[in-house]
Amino acid sequence: MSDTETNAAPLSEALPSSPLVDPGDRFRAVVSVLGVDRVGIVAAVSTLLAEHGVNILDIRQTLLNDLFSMIMVVGFSEDSASLSEVQERLGEIADSLGVKAYLQHEAVFRRMHRVEG
Repeated sequence: MSDTETNAAPLSEALPSSPLVDPGDRFRAVVSVLGVDRVGIVAAVSTLLAEHGVNILDIRQTLLNDLFSMIMVVGFSEDSASLSEVQERLGEIADSLGVKAYLQHEAVFRRMHRVEG
């Protein structure tokens, strides 16, 4: 998928001052996962990303009693699957794990959550 198909500016234009920019990345996205903790959540999500050519640039996870939350910043390169393809597969995996998972282009995430930087 090209940048025109996603209506996204190239990463260098959209996020020029970002500290996690990898020159090989076409764009970055944010993965959020929330739910009751269980074995295999991180493994399933990271395996999905690897199988679709998506690189994990940063990851944070937290457990509050039995509640699990994770946020990842990931990089899509020219060799990665499309954002929509990964979103669809992530939804399937989330359903099978009993969690909620979201994948958004970083520019969309920042605009929706008014994250500046």
